[in-house]
Amino acid sequence: MPEETGERIYSNDYFDLIITYSGDISYLEQFPDSTYQLIVPFTAIIRVPVRQITNNTIALLGYRAIPTLSGIISQSAQEASGIIRTRNIPALNLRGQGVLIGILDTGIDYTNPIFCYADNTTRIAALWDQTIVDINNVSNTYYGTEYTREQINQALQSNNPYEVVPSRDEIGHGTMLAGIIAGNEVPEQSFSGVVPDAEFVIVKLKTAKQNLKEFWRVPENVICYQENDIAFALEYLEMTANKIGRPMSICLALGSSMGSHDNKQEMNTILSLRAENLNFAITTAAGNEGNTNRHFYGNINPPAGVSTIELNVGAEEANFSMELWGDSPGLYGIDIKTPSGEYVPLILPRNNESYELGFIFEKTRILIDYQVVEAQSGDQLILFRFTNSAPGIWVFNVYGKGDLSLTFHVWLPMNSFITNGTYFIRPDPSTTILSFGNANEPITATAYDSAYNSLLLSASRGYTRLGNIKPDIAAPGVNIISPSLDQGFIPVSGTSPAAAFTAGVAAMILEWGIVKGNLPYITTADIKMLMIRGARRNIELAYPNREWGYGILDVFNIFNSLRSGI
Repeated sequence: MPEETGERIYSNDYFDLIITYSGDISYLEQFPDSTYQLIVPFTAIIRVPVRQITNNTIALLGYRAIPTLSGIISQSAQEASGIIRTRNIPALNLRGQGVLIGILDTGIDYTNPIFCYADNTTRIAALWDQTIVDINNVSNTYYGTEYTREQINQALQSNNPYEVVPSRDEIGHGTMLAGIIAGNEVPEQSFSGVVPDAEFVIVKLKTAKQNLKEFWRVPENVICYQENDIAFALEYLEMTANKIGRPMSICLALGSSMGSHDNKQEMNTILSLRAENLNFAITTAAGNEGNTNRHFYGNINPPAGVSTIELNVGAEEANFSMELWGDSPGLYGIDIKTPSGEYVPLILPRNNESYELGFIFEKTRILIDYQVVEAQSGDQLILFRFTNSAPGIWVFNVYGKGDLSLTFHVWLPMNSFITNGTYFIRPDPSTTILSFGNANEPITATAYDSAYNSLLLSASRGYTRLGNIKPDIAAPGVNIISPSLDQGFIPVSGTSPAAAFTAGVAAMILEWGIVKGNLPYITTADIKMLMIRGARRNIELAYPNREWGYGILDVFNIFNSLRSGI
């Protein structure tokens, strides 16, 4: 590993690529002037000079080579979930004792008293800040700085804590998650985390490189994170939990509309592999894309042979991307009509082809990449990247060829990656769960309003593109009291707080199972099944379903079902 690797991790002059190889490390040395870093067996991050990235990069290396970008998912609950009732049973007073909470997000306000013991010492066992450059590198990551419990305690005793430990949460999303999962009780504010006796391991993710934002046409000011940094954060959490020797409940409340929306994406494979490890639970947020009109589902009838997409591009939209995923074994081609009526004739499907379109009456340019057999999914991908997009109605006719079902999905970027003025005229609210929520093994949480037993209107809906059942469980996600960056409390809504709530319940089960010895060998799948078994279900609905998964999270019912047996 060359010494300049650390510099390349942060420098916008170098572009990150995800490369899969057969095991022969010499394969990674074919990229000129590059450095590499192993992420999991047979997958590496290659960092190349940004000048090597061209319009043909996807055609040459495939869609999977470009790291996807994930954004933040956000917009009396404990009684509704049976937590208070369970705590009142002496044998089940589960408060997270002996369990670690792993959060990879925007960081944490470690100076907030709700994350400290009564003697003002920290409940954070370790904090890895990927954004702070230091020579004290962690594991095999070669970047960021790790702060120990002792260093954080030293900071808390200082008049200027950030001179000792300069890690801050400038956004508040990570602090919100940590507080909902395991913040101290504050009776005068009617606040308590689900497991207030648990401790934390925190990763503050570094934000995505500008060159990757430009590649994906994501606005410059949007906060988002690269999948390779998320993968390294997961490795760090697992490594730290094993070193400390405690079970860990991990909350991942990030996501993306990029990718095939199934369990085959690179990061989803990594998530599922880590979720299979003993003594770990991984919870993901479903997303808040259910009512945003950013998903289209098409079914091409053989007689007509065409399905029409109408896309309204907002007046404030500059650059954006769009992905069409065609179900195999069909082949899909497109033609395009611009808002001014200019027509682009049918572009036939050819494998690993790139096209750059310009127009006479619009300044818009569109880069189109065809992947007839996209490497991870095996299905066809048509990737559109718009520059200087003209406002108005764009029409895309999708043509299919094949003697079996010809169905396809189209996704626009997630909330904050695109303006609200850009949407499909005939959208489909289903199949809108964000990337990580489609992974098989993790627990995917959607959000409901516990006051009215109604689903959060914006909650993303299942199933996955391949029909796998997601979400798994519905948890409180409307007006959840959460810590703010001014060390007060505010109500928050969305599937992020629902995922935090679910991760807290997973920590209760880890305490009962592992710390108290009732189920000493437990995985995410076991915890998920316990949640499904104990879920409350409406007799008027069929389960599982696209909105509620298997039902409403209920901790008391989980343990009551174990007591009742058959």
